[in-house]
Amino acid sequence: MIRKKYEILLALLLNHQEEEIKALLENLEKIINTEGGSVEEVQRLDRKEFAYPHRHKKAAFYVSFKITAEPSSIAKIRQKLTLVEEVTLQNYFQEGEADAPRTPKKTKKRSSLI
Repeated sequence: MIRKKYEILLALLLNHQEEEIKALLENLEKIINTEGGSVEEVQRLDRKEFAYPHRHKKAAFYVSFKITAEPSSIAKIRQKLTLVEEVTLQNYFQEGEADAPRTPKKTKKRSSLI
């Protein structure tokens, strides 16, 4: 099967302790690799405030993983990451998905029967 590039954006509920962040990121990377993905880049974005409280928290630490995986592996990765207590929000983007120009569908013109 063809491997595609994805970006996974995660919001993590953590205390701002460096050891805790490093340990969790290593665990998340291990989960992704175990489920058939290969992590190319990990980008730590920072702690950001939520627009409204989520799980009684006001902010989360955001991390972006750029990975290569088969499309069937993404469902497995999503399922495993859902089980990680610190992961509160997940977003998945396929590379080029938003950038690709969309071609309008061709519609058949109806002839008038006058």
